[in-house]
Amino acid sequence: MDRVAKISSQRAVVIFSKSTCCMCHAIKRLFYEQGVSPLIHELDEDSRGKELESALMKLGCSPAAPAVFIGGKLVGSANTVMTLQLNGSLKMMLKDAGALWL
Repeated sequence: MDRVAKISSQRAVVIFSKSTCCMCHAIKRLFYEQGVSPLIHELDEDSRGKELESALMKLGCSPAAPAVFIGGKLVGSANTVMTLQLNGSLKMMLKDAGALWL
């Protein structure tokens, strides 16, 4: 969990992803299309990725990827992020975290 906290605080938006996951790809595109440059941590390309997956699941991410952190805080997985996008809250969260300057 310490490693998750360390990685998730490195940038305003951090996405724990898997390179072969279609939902992870969709979430990454959502952020890129809004002009956000998230730190992407590919779990399947990390030698300790399974440990990170386990830690993310203990934090409440199910499935473990994609797991989105904004401002160092866990937002959730694809369903939560899409809900926030649809209801308009995501943009404000991104502004508050310094990921958007609009």
